[in-house]
Amino acid sequence: MSAEVLTATAVALGAGWASGLNAYAAVLVLGGAQWLGLVSLPPDLQVLGSPWVMGAAAVLFALNFLADKIPYVDSINDMLQTFVRVPAGALLAYGAAAGVSSEVAVIAGLLGGTLAAGTHVAKTGTRALINTSPEPFSNIAASLVEDVSVIGGLALAIAHPITFLCLLALFVVLLIWLLPKLVRLALVPFRRMAG
Repeated sequence: MSAEVLTATAVALGAGWASGLNAYAAVLVLGGAQWLGLVSLPPDLQVLGSPWVMGAAAVLFALNFLADKIPYVDSINDMLQTFVRVPAGALLAYGAAAGVSSEVAVIAGLLGGTLAAGTHVAKTGTRALINTSPEPFSNIAASLVEDVSVIGGLALAIAHPITFLCLLALFVVLLIWLLPKLVRLALVPFRRMAG
C-alpha cells in the first residue's frame, strides 16, 4: 500500500470517527490542515480549506462547544447532532478516499458513517451517564477530552497514519465491548420509571 493510499485511508476513517464526536471540529481540523498546507486533501475535500467553510465550521463549533459544557443541554444537543454527525462522517470519509477509486470511496463512506454512528452512540451514552452526577465538572472535563481527541486524532491520522489506524482498531474493539454496557446503563432510569 502506497503512503498516499495509507494516509487517505487514515484520514477517511479518522474523519468518520472524529465526526461521531464533533463534526464541526473535524471539518475545522481538516480544513485548517488543508489551508496551512499540512495535508493535500483530495479534490472533493479541498473545499474544507475555504475560509468560508472554516468560518461556518468555527461558528458551529463554538455553539456546539458551549452547549456541550452544560449538563442536560449537551444531551439534547447530542440527540440533535445525530442528524449531523453520522452523515458528516460518511461524507468526509467518502471525500477523503475519493482520490483512490470510486469503490474504495463508497466503502470508506460506509465505514466512516458506521464509525461516526458508533462513536456518537458511545459519546451520547457516556454523557447521559455523566449527567447523573450532581457536579458539573465531570461534564466539562469529558467535553474537553472529546474536543482534544478530535484534534489530536486527526493530526495523528495525517502525520502518522499507521499509528492512528492501530489505535483506531483498538478503539473499535473497545467500542464493541463497551456499547452493550452503555446501552444497558442508559436504560436503567427508564426501567426504574416503568416500575
